[in-house]
Amino acid sequence: MRRLIALCLVAVAVQAQGGPPQPAAPAGSGERVEEPAVRIPVQQGDEVEPVRVGGQVVALRVKPKNGPVYYLVDTSGQGNWMRRESLDDGLRVPMFPIKTWD
Repeated sequence: MRRLIALCLVAVAVQAQGGPPQPAAPAGSGERVEEPAVRIPVQQGDEVEPVRVGGQVVALRVKPKNGPVYYLVDTSGQGNWMRRESLDDGLRVPMFPIKTWD
């Protein structure tokens, strides 16, 4: 009985959304697929300074009018920006000598 109810609920949900999803057009089909524009909101009066490595923007330094400086960092290189309070990643490699020769 529970399976029948679950099956009916799934059927109603699929019907309400207009049927099963249609497959996306192949990349070379000539149809242009518009992607949503990504907008990073910046308040009026904020200073935004890009940090570039090899000509590519890897981080944005944002200095708000009222508040501490923070960074928007592209960690994957795909445009996925993450907010960080500093560029310090917290990794500390020990750099003390284990053995020295005179």
